[in-house]
Amino acid sequence: MAETREEERDPAGDPAKAPGDERGPAGDPADVPAKDKPEILIKLQERKQRHEQRGLPARVGVVVLGVILVIGGILLSGPGIPGPGFLVILVGLSFLALEFDRAERLLQKTIIWADRWKDRMEAATPRQKFAAAAVGLVLLAGFVVWAVLADIPLLPVV
Repeated sequence: MAETREEERDPAGDPAKAPGDERGPAGDPADVPAKDKPEILIKLQERKQRHEQRGLPARVGVVVLGVILVIGGILLSGPGIPGPGFLVILVGLSFLALEFDRAERLLQKTIIWADRWKDRMEAATPRQKFAAAAVGLVLLAGFVVWAVLADIPLLPVV
């Protein structure tokens, strides 16, 4: 079964989806073999199984907390508002993932994307790492120059 007959391939050359095959589009958590799954996804599955044993008030509380955190993260992500909005959204999404499959899939895709990005950054050549650091420093210097010329306080004034 390791070989796929030519007529079972789609035009892109990928094996055709068999009935009951759980593979999704690229980046879908079902595409990731169990040995390549980030440890955090395995822990998320275990946590979800424990959560299903809890009573209704606890489960409702988790949903309410998740919604509050997601809304708070969206507000923190607004323009001109400093704060870790994206991280707060992910924390809220992790609470919602305990109850809702759609939130779980979104969180899994985000974790897999971040894990692949981390692997790409670790595999970068020293020249690529130097170039990325140089671009970051140039952007930071540009922001500081703009802030000074536009008379934007860099530190809170007491």
